[in-house]
Formats: sequence, structure tokens, C-alpha cells
Amino acid sequence: MPSGLIALLDDVAGIAKLTATSLDDVAAAAGRAGSKAAGVVIDDAAVTPKYVMGLTPDRELPIIWKIAKGSIRNKLVFLLPAALLMSAFAPWLLPPLLMLGGAFLCFEAAEKLLEAFQGGHDVAEEAVKAHSSADLENQKVSSAIRTDFILSGEIMAISLGTVASEPVWEQALILVVVAILITAGVYGVVGLIVKMDDIGLHLAKKDGAGTQAIGRSLVKAMPVLMSILAVVGTAAMLWVGGGLIVHGLHEFHIDLIPGTIEHVAQSAAHAVPAIGSILHWLVTAIGGAIVGLVVGGIIVAALHLFKKH
Repeated sequence: MPSGLIALLDDVAGIAKLTATSLDDVAAAAGRAGSKAAGVVIDDAAVTPKYVMGLTPDRELPIIWKIAKGSIRNKLVFLLPAALLMSAFAPWLLPPLLMLGGAFLCFEAAEKLLEAFQGGHDVAEEAVKAHSSADLENQKVSSAIRTDFILSGEIMAISLGTVASEPVWEQALILVVVAILITAGVYGVVGLIVKMDDIGLHLAKKDGAGTQAIGRSLVKAMPVLMSILAVVGTAAMLWVGGGLIVHGLHEFHIDLIPGTIEHVAQSAAHAVPAIGSILHWLVTAIGGAIVGLVVGGIIVAALHLFKKH
């Protein structure tokens, strides 16, 4: 075999090994980035089911599919290029933008709480106001995609921070992997949650007392689960939004609020070392939620005053 061909094959083998190593590095980095964003992923999964509440069962999965497509578009078309550009040219822009996104989440959560205290909205009345079920669906999908944009922004920002030292092409590839896997995971889980009652009805019609009992239990549990998720979703918007604001304050060295929350969290963790990490997270989440409630309440009050004038 000519020596030139042997050298070429050696080069190809070397390139293949290098590519395989790079892909392994990308997979590992994507795993690290995804795990760092796990808290926001849970929040996203808790927030989304409330957007299909009150709609007919046959429209639940199509609406979730629309939201999922909007979510992947948010991540890949808008947030990915913006994240890479900011990382390269204006990293100082990230904290204030995340704080603005956090303030929006706080505002949405505060509005939900205000509606709940005022008696909320009847789904039928909401549909009439929207003129048609199609209009109502479009409103819910648009609202869900707007909220997803903020949560996806945090996921991408956290992921980018985890791989900021990598080459730009590797950052982009890792963020694409994270975006696709997280979107598929979140909306796959959401789809299972909202169809749990249909799965229960199917099982209840099967032969076997045990299978039927499981089916009936799923059907009975569905309204309770949806109510819990509605509460968790609102709470998630508060603690994620408030957490973004607290983190932004720390980035700008305004440490009174962040420092106080961290001090209380560390004190709680030291008081009960056996569950120290859990208590630290819990106190931090509560602190963020309190900040979020205050910020959201101020925005809602300001907007209501503005509308009156």
C-alpha cells in the first residue's frame, strides 16, 4: 500500500478519535449543564399544566405540542444566538436582562394570586370573553410561551455559565443538546400529567381488579394533582423570578437582601446538618419567593394605578 495512503488513513483515524473525544466532552458538559438547570426544569414542568386547565381533553396534547414548539423556538432561534453573542461581546448584559425576566415572572404570579383572592375567573366566562375556543387556546399558548421564554432564558444562561470556558462551537453544540433534551423531557412529563385521567379511565375498563383500582385511583387523583400543580406553578414563578432578582442584586454588589437570605440559609443548614443542603435550598427558595411577591405586588399595584388614570 503506498505510504501516502497509509499516512492519509492514519490522519483520518486520528481525526475520528479526536471527534469521538470531543463528542464525549460535549455529552459530559451537556449533562453538567442540564443538572445545574434542574431546578428551573422542575419549575417549568410545574408551571405548564395550568395552561390546559379548563379545555376539552381532545385539545390538551395539541396545545402542549404548540407550547413545546414555541419553547424549542425560544431556545434555539432567539436565546441561543443571544446567549452566545452576549457571552462573546457583552457579558455584563446578562444580569440585568435576567432581572427583567424575573420581574416579569413575579408580575405574572402576583396577578394570579390577586385573581385567586378576588374569586378568579370562570372558564366559561373566559371563553366567552375570548369569543371562541380557538381564541382562548391562542391566548393560553401565547401566555405559556411568554412564560417559557423567561424560564428557558434562565436554563440557557445557567447552562452557558457552566461551559463558558469551552470553545464557542462547543458552547453552541452543548446548548443545542441541553435545549432539545430539556424541552423533550419537560413537555413529555407535562403530557403524561395532563392525560393521567384518560390513562386512568383506560385502565379502569381493563380486566383485573388491581388494574381497575389503579385506574380509578388515577382518575380521582387528577383534580387534586392539577390543583397542587397550579399552586406549585405560581409558587415556582415567585421563587424563580425572585431568585433571579436576588442573584442580579448580588452581581451588582447590592448585597443587603442576598446576604441576609444567604446568612439565614446557612444558619438553618448548620442548625440541622443532617438535612443541611435541603434546608439551605428551602430557605433560599422562600427568600426568593418573598422578594418575588414584593416585586410582583409593586408592579401589579403600579399597573392598576396607571390603568385608573
